[in-house]
Amino acid sequence: MSHLEHSSTGCVVCGADNLEIVIEIAAVPTHCNVLWNTHTEAINASRGDIQLVFCSACGHVFNAAFQPELMRYTQAYENSLHFSPRFQRYAEALASHLIEQYNLRKKDIIEIGCGQGDFLTLLCQLGQNRGVGFDPSYVPEATVNALNDQITFIQDFYSMEHATLPADLIVCRHVLEHIRYPAEFLTTIRQIIGHRLDIITFFEVPNALFALRDLAIWDIIYEHCSYFSANSLEHLFTRCGFKVIDVAETFEGQYLYLEGRPLRSNKQIQEPQVLKSPQGGILSLSKDAAQATSQDGGTGEISTYIKAFVNSYNDKMQTWQATLSKIAQAGQSGVIWGTGSKGVTFLNVLDTQGCIEYAIDINPRKVGKFVPGSGQQIKPPEFLAEYQPDVVIIMNPLYADEIRHSMKQLQVSAQILVAI
Repeated sequence: MSHLEHSSTGCVVCGADNLEIVIEIAAVPTHCNVLWNTHTEAINASRGDIQLVFCSACGHVFNAAFQPELMRYTQAYENSLHFSPRFQRYAEALASHLIEQYNLRKKDIIEIGCGQGDFLTLLCQLGQNRGVGFDPSYVPEATVNALNDQITFIQDFYSMEHATLPADLIVCRHVLEHIRYPAEFLTTIRQIIGHRLDIITFFEVPNALFALRDLAIWDIIYEHCSYFSANSLEHLFTRCGFKVIDVAETFEGQYLYLEGRPLRSNKQIQEPQVLKSPQGGILSLSKDAAQATSQDGGTGEISTYIKAFVNSYNDKMQTWQATLSKIAQAGQSGVIWGTGSKGVTFLNVLDTQGCIEYAIDINPRKVGKFVPGSGQQIKPPEFLAEYQPDVVIIMNPLYADEIRHSMKQLQVSAQILVAI
């Protein structure tokens, strides 16, 4: 790793300036979860550069080359995983945990970045709670009509305009990693909470340690400008006026969650201000927050994994490229199963021309669309019964069992490779 020179900003979590470059990737699609109606639109999708840097003070990893003006979260954004039985079981267990842990029955829940409302619906169904979901990309669907009297969806960003809404729990899952300046974002949420010290906050993000430890190189995407370790996530919340109740790995180590509540004494609360979008222009930290000292310690483990990641990244890329070349040279047909972030990255950082013509996904909202950057059309699993590919590449090993089961039912006997 080399030191980052002439950086215009320090660490976006702790403010330290001793940053080291981890890896650089040029011209990747800016949106993995915006799919396109035509092949031409897909291959012409906007691109940006990744320059991952590591802060040895707090253990945070982030994209120093990130340009928030390139990001647009509209109704074309689709990243729901709830069509997977494996993921649905996880979401149900998580919702049950929160309800039991904090006695969330007939209470008020706010979710920031609720997507299509899948998790908020679970919380309201299982605990008979009342919910308000905020997300500009929300599209009304019949699946939540039965809970119209319990849930309200607002196609906007959560802001001081909505500070009077009651809340016993504020949920924010897989949003924080999209925010260019997470400390400013979280400080503003703390300002909105104000003196309501009984509000519980639950945040979930991808686990940087999983990506580094397991060499999950397909998890490095432009949309994720931040990669949190447990240390950097806890540091962020403490710095921004929260008491951390618990922080831990979940979903087989792929995610991190943090449960917290506002601190009684919070010098960072200033005049109410609007919570801006993750597209940039977010508020400046208060003077006290900006002068907060960085925490040393707790970063040794992630530092060790980063060094191994840097050394192994190119080897893994070369191995997979050689595998794809063999498929093409043998005249075989291949598909990938999974068009989330992992699948889109795989198709864009490797040369898949001549061997992977289609991508498979169980999310019906994605079927018929085209993958950004690489241009493969997305088909439903049933397509495989007709297409009968020679090779199926599974993008997330956690879904391997249910995919194998589906292939068996469809009588597809293709060779299975797991992209690990």
